[in-house]
Amino acid sequence: MSSAVIDARPAPVRERDRVHVVFSIDTMSVGGTEMNAVRTAERLDQERYRLSVVTLRGEGPLTERYERMGVPVLRFPIQNLYGTETVRQGVRLARFLRDERVSVVHCHDQYSNFFSTMAARWARVPVIVASKRWLHSPWRYRIANGVGFRAATRVIANSDAVAASLQRDDWLSRGRVVVVPNFVDEAAFGAPASNVRQAWVRELGLEPDAVVVGIVASLLPIKDHATLLRAVAALVPEWPTLRLVIVGQGPELERLRALADELRIAPAVRFAGLRPQVPSFHFLFDISVLSSISEGFPNSLVEAMAAGRPIVATDVGGVRDAVRNGENGLLVAAGDAPAFADALRVLLRDADLRRRMGAVGAQRAREEFHAAAVVGSLERLYERLLADAGHSH
Repeated sequence: MSSAVIDARPAPVRERDRVHVVFSIDTMSVGGTEMNAVRTAERLDQERYRLSVVTLRGEGPLTERYERMGVPVLRFPIQNLYGTETVRQGVRLARFLRDERVSVVHCHDQYSNFFSTMAARWARVPVIVASKRWLHSPWRYRIANGVGFRAATRVIANSDAVAASLQRDDWLSRGRVVVVPNFVDEAAFGAPASNVRQAWVRELGLEPDAVVVGIVASLLPIKDHATLLRAVAALVPEWPTLRLVIVGQGPELERLRALADELRIAPAVRFAGLRPQVPSFHFLFDISVLSSISEGFPNSLVEAMAAGRPIVATDVGGVRDAVRNGENGLLVAAGDAPAFADALRVLLRDADLRRRMGAVGAQRAREEFHAAAVVGSLERLYERLLADAGHSH
């Protein structure tokens, strides 16, 4: 009696059996929206989805990151949202979407929300997803995005605050809006090795008894580091060992250095420049802070939560979707340096409170903002919308 050998390996997924998803992104530069898109792309189920990326404004460093994944990057360069060249590129894009039998077009930012949703409509793509990751934009963008939002099957907001703005400012019904928050990877929860942390301490000249308040944010006016510096200036006389570490780069650097000198706290301030996300620099801090005057939903705070750090932040935009006042941090009014100093004072005086708030934040980050949970919810959204459209593979 002969025995048959059974090959238990799964059959390869045929290209046409995968759902073809197109991400549309304005640029390939490194920014919050662009990084969120590429990190999402890296985590989509490749057995189920075949991804292509459409970019509207030329080259950038993220192109190579997509191509390393085997994701094609296609260029449809436009200079603005009107004119004959924009129409020509729109026709090109519609033809591509139709010829490739694309099932989902997911637009990530302001130009693509209009340009690519219109092309996808023309090509009769079954599912079109637009995005809003900000609270304020110029009127010309608001009008164009409003058209795109209405052409889309659903609009993704990255926080409850942004979702509310879609209803209040863009007049969308709640049923058209889905919240898919920013996320962190498992690596964000891992503390750096002790030798790495000690190298940071030496490099920044931090004393062994230093109490470190830290911020990770681009040096831009909207981040309002000036208010943070003034709050720290009010605390240094009480806490001579207090050190402020500012991670990030941007056009405000020299102005902030000058302000630290003017406030006579330059010896207590460290400008750390850009730092890699892994390992997270928040592990260097005793308290993580954010002083912005406007935010959509800041990745930096979710990274602080994953590192188990208590937070002091301004109560703007989607910040309160990450920081629950009194639970994993303290919220203060934007631009109020005395209030910011008072909140920091509460945490500086109570190491146990810092630990408790940090633990609560880490637990919430794992449950609500872990990559597996967030990307999984996005995939389920695609599947639900495809089913609603009567589209199957």
